[in-house]
Amino acid sequence: MRRAVSVVVATHGHCFDGLSSAVLFTHLYRAVRGPATFRYRACGYGIGQNAPEERLLDGDENAILDFRFSPSEKLTWYFDHHRTAFASDTDAGVFEERSQKRPFFFDAAYSSCTKLIRDVAKANYDVEAKELSGLVEWADIVDSARFPSAEQALSRSDPVKRLVSVVEHYGDDKFISRVVPDLLERPLLEVATSRYVEERYSPLGQKHEGFIQKVRAHGKQRGRVVYVDLTGGVLDLVSKFVTYALFPDSVYSVIVGQLRNGAKISVGYNPWCGKPLDTDISAICARHGGGGHPVVGGISFKTTELDRARAVAQEIAAELSG
Repeated sequence: MRRAVSVVVATHGHCFDGLSSAVLFTHLYRAVRGPATFRYRACGYGIGQNAPEERLLDGDENAILDFRFSPSEKLTWYFDHHRTAFASDTDAGVFEERSQKRPFFFDAAYSSCTKLIRDVAKANYDVEAKELSGLVEWADIVDSARFPSAEQALSRSDPVKRLVSVVEHYGDDKFISRVVPDLLERPLLEVATSRYVEERYSPLGQKHEGFIQKVRAHGKQRGRVVYVDLTGGVLDLVSKFVTYALFPDSVYSVIVGQLRNGAKISVGYNPWCGKPLDTDISAICARHGGGGHPVVGGISFKTTELDRARAVAQEIAAELSG
């Protein structure tokens, strides 16, 4: 009996778009190439998190989704939409050369990688994903912050939003490997209300409220920028959109916090402020070793670099304040 093809799927971990991209890619691969065994790797930019290095790309085929490009010869599939997808001009050149013969796709105009994979599947391979349309829509809403208001973005009344929180907190290799097959076989709402998701969300609800109180206590508005220093203790959870709900007339936010594996700066644009985006946040973060999108980005630091993280956060806040 012939051995099944082994496919490694390295995707953005702790990210709903990364998870959803893995679901859409698995659907596409099966439709185009047939049965295979899949191993899912949750990758991150933080200290101590996996990057899609040579040692991780050990399948017969290897895909990187919603994450920075790797020039490894082992890479056989690639999908991303981040402006900071290429660490150097050399890597961008490798992508351009190999994309002539390999299924490599990059388009920074897309608001989510999941939607990019869905559209490529239809246009290039005539593969539909109608049964996954709800997942595609939610991934696009979450990654582009396309909610009616900051308050609704914060709300966790919808089961899918609770699943988003669970993925952002628990989305490592093991969790992704469980959820991807479920989302391929069961409706999104059914997975979102499953016992194992609800059990994981239960403690997160209280931590979510605690994070809001921390931002309320430490957030300071400086002109059009909200600056929040949360380095006084290790954070159990970081929640998006809190600054925009608490400081609705702010245009940008800069949060520096201390996590278990290091420090992190999160920079974002308030899509509900009624004022135009006039700065590419991904470019600012890239100057300091981070990356992201024009409207949101992040930078990671070692635990020993806490002072540097604070200094960089202050510098970015001053730049965005104009």
